[in-house]
Order: sequence, then structure tokens, then C-alpha cells
Amino acid sequence: MGDQGAAMGGGGRLVPGAAGYAEAADALAVQYEEVTFEQVHHEVLHLVPGRPGWVLDVGAGTGRDAAALAARGHRVLAVEPTAALRRHGRRLHPGAGIDWADDSLPELASAGDGRRFDAVFATAVWMHLDAAERSHALARIAGLLAPGGRFFLQLRHGPVPAGRRMFEVSAADTVTAGRTHGLRPLHCSERPDLHGRDGVRWSSLVLQADGAPGGA
Repeated sequence: MGDQGAAMGGGGRLVPGAAGYAEAADALAVQYEEVTFEQVHHEVLHLVPGRPGWVLDVGAGTGRDAAALAARGHRVLAVEPTAALRRHGRRLHPGAGIDWADDSLPELASAGDGRRFDAVFATAVWMHLDAAERSHALARIAGLLAPGGRFFLQLRHGPVPAGRRMFEVSAADTVTAGRTHGLRPLHCSERPDLHGRDGVRWSSLVLQADGAPGGA
């Protein structure tokens, strides 16, 4: 998909991976909130840092995960390039200890104040990036993680919805790429689609930065 199908981010940025989300934001807000953080991340809940810290939620959508992480005591920066989804997020999760930002991978300029994160979440995001963007994004995320910080990914596999920009990304290739940036695998598993969509399945990955273990 070319840039003509991309959504516009802050400062007039074209965000190709966000194509189709603004138009479907109302329906997606319902869909996202139909499942819980605990259901989506069931296999890796034991790896979520237990001590309150800083968490970055990339492609935060309606803030479902961000709100759940804030409820666990974390301070969350929720990055979402689609304005309509950010509006739903603020409506659905007001006063939840979430800082919202209009931003996207691979740049993540809003996280450029020198802060390091104990965890970074990219749920249903990675498949929107092409190979060059994923390489740039991995380097960026590795630089944002605190020593021992963890990168949580949910990779979508299966048919691409009309009007969306997605690429097939394997868990094995992601693990290999992560190692080149000092991110070692802690977890890799697969699960069916929680919404029952035909042919869709998900990989759950957790990669950990070099350094002292996180606060799980």
C-alpha cells in the first residue's frame, strides 16, 4: 500500500501502518474493549514487571492495555497515531494515569527525553512495519529499554483486512533480529484469534534487554 492510503499523524506525518484505522475507529473501539488485557497477554502475564515503573505502549489504540498497566501501578506513555482512537481512549479510560502521545514507530520522537522504560508493549503493531521500518524500530526500542527491560510483542498472522497495510512477520525472524540489538528471547508461543476470525492466529513474544533482570 502506498502513502496515499496512510493516516496523518502529528505535524502532517504520513503513517502508512495506520491506514484504515480512523475510518473504523468507532467499531474498533468496541472490538478492542471486548477482550481484556489479561486475555490478550495471558501467556506472558508472569513476565510483566511487578514493581511500578515506566511502560511504553506503542499503538495503544483505545488504551485498554495502557489502563490495565496503569492499574498495576505503572506510569504509562500511550503512543497512538490515530486521533479518533486517542479520543476513544481518553473517553473510555479517563484519569487512568496514562500520558497520551500522537506518535508511531519507528521514530517514537515523543519518547526522546532520555527516559528508559521497564517494559515496551507493541500489540498488533509489528506487522504494520516493513522490513526496513522493523529494523529501525528494534534499534529504537532497544535504546529505550532500561537494563533488563522487556519488549512484549503480539504478532498477527493471516489474511490482511481490506484497506490495511500489513506484512507477514515470523516469530523466529523477530527473535533473530532482536538478538542483533541485545534483546534475548524470554517467551514465544502461539494462540488462536480471540475474536474467532478465520485463518488469524497470533504469536506472543517477550524479548529482554541486556542487564539486570526486570521486576517480575
